[in-house]
Amino acid sequence: MNVAIAGAHGKIALRLSRVLTAEGDGIIGLIRNPDHAGEVSQAGAAPVVCDLEQATVEEIATAIDGADAVVFAAGAGPGSGGDRKLTMDRDGAIKLLSAAEAAGARRYLMVSGAGAEDPPDGDEVWETYLRAKAEADAALAASDREWTIVRPGGLTDDPGAGSVRIDADPFSGSVPRDDVASVLARLLSDSRSVRRVLYVNSGEQSIEQAFEAALGGSG
Repeated sequence: MNVAIAGAHGKIALRLSRVLTAEGDGIIGLIRNPDHAGEVSQAGAAPVVCDLEQATVEEIATAIDGADAVVFAAGAGPGSGGDRKLTMDRDGAIKLLSAAEAAGARRYLMVSGAGAEDPPDGDEVWETYLRAKAEADAALAASDREWTIVRPGGLTDDPGAGSVRIDADPFSGSVPRDDVASVLARLLSDSRSVRRVLYVNSGEQSIEQAFEAALGGSG
């Protein structure tokens, strides 16, 4: 499978690139900063400079040409203001959706976040971020792509334990980025997760057991 990852220099994205490369998949790594190309290459992705905030849909479609699937793992990042939460976390994800439609990439994985199911109304940056995620998720859910929305809880840099809980209903928790990347890689090839919103945190089950518990009766 050929996979385009938006935000390829991000902490989850680099981990995902390593997992997918080990499985033999081809990776297109979209980056904003050309200085990040070396690290993205080391993770196994082919870096392509494409700033989702500035690029047109047509330019993004060209950048992801040949991809069977796209993963939105980009974000404005810590320290950014509310305006960039909207232009990146919302508008960037929606641009990638339009580009996936234009380029013929059927599969779309959205890295969202817990709390997007019921975003608050305030004007603080975190509240704006959750609304941006919610609006991007809604646009994807209304599309004809084979989408899956993943909403992890608090992200940590702890080593992956390989044990998670996956649920269709919101629940609180935290999860290593290593384990989120492993779940994303597994989701790409599991048709049972299409058109599903899934919450992911650390748990007692292996990733395979968690998949069966959450999706075993689907499809």
